[in-house]
Amino acid sequence: MIIGIVAIAQNYAIGKNGKLPWHYSADLKFFKQTTLNHAVVMGSYTWQSIGKPLPKRLNIILSRSAKIENQPNVLVLRSKEEILALAKYLNCDLFIIGGAKTYQTFADVIEKWIVTEIPLKVEDADTFMPRDFSDDFQLQETKELEDNLKIRIFQRD
Repeated sequence: MIIGIVAIAQNYAIGKNGKLPWHYSADLKFFKQTTLNHAVVMGSYTWQSIGKPLPKRLNIILSRSAKIENQPNVLVLRSKEEILALAKYLNCDLFIIGGAKTYQTFADVIEKWIVTEIPLKVEDADTFMPRDFSDDFQLQETKELEDNLKIRIFQRD
């Protein structure tokens, strides 16, 4: 299954200066538990902001130009089509983890969204999710985490 996973502020902000504009350990723990032993797809800016491969996951970086060193559990692919072709052979889910361009690239094939709602507005954010990103999806489940974080899981109609 192809799953988008994102944390968004009340104003749909997802980034500021190439980083998450907040730090909630409950969100990071949830992200890790959810994506462990699966494949994660990210753009080169997200890869640069993380700085190293996420452990116990196949890290797939979508980049036409980034010069990323080969290393264990890191695969650099040049197109959405290459990633979708690979996905057919994986025995795990494929999580789209950002950034905004990567979410947009995979929007038409994402089957499920896992959205962490962050209880604040980030006034000086520079990266946002489109307000209609979950319009073609049905809310399946809501979970609560610490610090007033809400997880909403949406399935494509």
